Parts: sequence; C-alpha cells; structure tokens
Amino acid sequence: MHLSYSKVRSILTFVSLLCVLPFSVSAEQPTIQATLTIAPQVPPPISRSTPARVVVNFEAHEFIGELSYGKQYTYWGFNHSVPGPMIRVRQHDTVEFHLKNHKDNKFPHNIDLHAVNGPGGGAGVNMVVPGQKSVFSFKVLNPGLFIYHCASPMPNIPAHIANGMYGLILVEPANGLPKVDQEYYVLQSEFFTKPSSQEDLLELSMEKGLAEHPDYVVFNGKDGALTGDGALKATAGETVRIYFGNIGPNSISSFHIIGEIFDTVYVEGALDGLVNRNVQTTVVPSAGTTIVEFKVDIPGDYLLVDHSIFRVAKGAVGFLSVTGKGNPEIFQSIQRP
Repeated sequence: MHLSYSKVRSILTFVSLLCVLPFSVSAEQPTIQATLTIAPQVPPPISRSTPARVVVNFEAHEFIGELSYGKQYTYWGFNHSVPGPMIRVRQHDTVEFHLKNHKDNKFPHNIDLHAVNGPGGGAGVNMVVPGQKSVFSFKVLNPGLFIYHCASPMPNIPAHIANGMYGLILVEPANGLPKVDQEYYVLQSEFFTKPSSQEDLLELSMEKGLAEHPDYVVFNGKDGALTGDGALKATAGETVRIYFGNIGPNSISSFHIIGEIFDTVYVEGALDGLVNRNVQTTVVPSAGTTIVEFKVDIPGDYLLVDHSIFRVAKGAVGFLSVTGKGNPEIFQSIQRP
C-alpha cells in the first residue's frame, strides 16, 4: 500500500500527540478542598508529595461576639470567626480562593494574603460588596507562615484589620515539616473600643487606634480565649509547635512562654530560612509571624504572654496545660515556706 507524504505526515502527527497526551494529563494538578480550622486548631500536615489546586472558601461576616467578660463587640471577620480560619497548603500549590461577602453586611470586603506574589496580595481583584462573590488564583512560591487580612479602603483599611479580619496561611516546604506531637494556632491582636448606642456593646474607636492606645491586647480574638477549657494542652515528653502571628495593628509582640525555652524558632515565620535555637523571647512585628517548637518536660500550667508585660492586664495571656509524669532531675521543689 502506497501512502502519500501528506498521509504519512498526518499519521506521524497523530502518533506524536498520543505520545504527548498521557504526560500532559498526568501533569495536571488534582483539585482538592482546603481543610480550614478555627484557632487554636491547626489543619493536619500535608502528606502528598506533589502540588495540587487547593480550593479555599471564605465568607466575610459582620457580627456581634464576646470580646471580654460581659462585653460584646461588633466584629468583622472571615467565616464568622476572629481570627479567621487557618489555611495550610504546600509550596508550589495553586490556591483557588473564593470570597463571599454576606448579604447582610454593610461594607465591601476583600483579602490581602501575604503569601501572594502579585499586586495587593490579591486584594485588588477580589473586592466584593454585600451579596457578591469573587474568585482568583495564585501559586504559592515561598514556604513560610504568612498573615492575611482585609484591605478594603471603605471606610478604611485599619478599620477592617482592627475589627478582626485577619488570620494565618501556612505554606509548607515541598519536603514538609518535621513531625511534632502537638500543633497550635495563636494570633495576637489589639482592640480599640468605645461604647456604642447599645448597652454593653463596644465598637471601634478610630481615635484610640490613631493614638495607638489599645484597651485590649488578646490572643485568638478575645480576652481569655486560651484559658479554662480553651487552654492549649500537651503531655510531658511531647514536642509542641505553635504557629504564632501578630496582626497588631500597631504594636510589636514579645512572645514568651513562662517556664519554657523555645528549642527552635523559625525567625519571622520563614521556612527554609534563618533558624534560632534556645530562645527565651522572640520578637514578632506587626503583620508578622513566628513558628516556635519546644519539648515540655514537666507537668503544670505554663503562661503564654506578650512580655511587654503590662499587656497581660489587657488580655495578652493564655495557658498551656501539661499533664503527665514529673522529672525531678529537671525540676523539683526542695523546700517551700
């Protein structure tokens, strides 16, 4: 059978497409739904070894919640929580971010993720008015622990941050993180308040914000969030990792745990970057993060504080409750009055 040159060329082209097609299909990233958690819980470590397209669903809410004992506050937050959910992805993943603005809200909202390489951290392409939705995508290039926050200019960016629209996104390195026994999500923030027209309901004071005089400095969105049933928990002998952020919006945090020394500190939340060892207190700038790891040796209650110590009286205190067997070689009481 004689085949013309044109037919041979067509057959070769078809065969070449068949050879290429399987590789193209296998290289396509799978699409998965992100596991989102509310502080102090952390999404599970990522077990996959290849990138994926990770779908993240957020909704902006304006709601009333407890700021301190007997005091309510008009929060703005994501997914009806302050801080917003923690996001965990892998380096080289593509994030498909869906942002809704609840129909009952009064203000337009957006999100600026510090993990984004692009104008405005994405904020310029995802502004939504009440009742609307936006979708955008970005590839996570740099591993680390990053802040996200609303950056809507209406009425102004500081108001959205001060009212509670912030959280953390963790970008694991491609080769993952060392295994630990416990992981927790803690975010420090300031609230500047004044009475509203409703009894026992507080709202934002822009005057106090401009003067940088917060009434409350808290962990995880409210006074006492990490006390009582909300205390972090571990067992003696376990290694704990805390993903810690400080949104400010103004002050630097001096993060410290009374009775513990950080065995490992990933400075400024950078992974595959600078690591410090045997650290007592670590400085976290406004809109910055850190990751600390430490082994707990002795049972008891350990205080998480901002060691700018007067802030403890404003709410910057929490507990890590450690149970288990003691070790007198490391710590013991010999004589008490």
